[in-house]
Amino acid sequence: MPDPIRTIRTLLIVLVGLCATTGCVPLALTAVGVGMATGVSHTLGGIVYRTFAAPQARVERATVAALRQMQIKIVDNRKDKGVQVISARASDRDIDIEIEALTPNTTRIKVTAIEENGIIRDSATATEIIIQTEKLVGTG
Repeated sequence: MPDPIRTIRTLLIVLVGLCATTGCVPLALTAVGVGMATGVSHTLGGIVYRTFAAPQARVERATVAALRQMQIKIVDNRKDKGVQVISARASDRDIDIEIEALTPNTTRIKVTAIEENGIIRDSATATEIIIQTEKLVGTG
């Protein structure tokens, strides 16, 4: 027959451990909330996207201005099936930007920066392009 004191002691240790770790969930949720505060989302493939409450033409102008400010060379700027597609080049990275009107006043931008070898995606550069675009959409 098991020792009741030992069983109670084991249960207390487990309960204390569970109570101690429940504080981690709010901290994790807070960290996620802070990380998403910028409004920039990432996918696992290194694609960065954001939705703006602004017309497509305004987001496009802001994106082109942001690329110029960052001294990123625009290689091509065309419309393909209603989606504005901007191809750009910076150092050893090919940058593809898609600007799509979801509604007349809502626009989604998707940025992918791929290193020359075609394997590594640079989400930091893609994120910065969106951040700079956001600043200009807000002012312009």
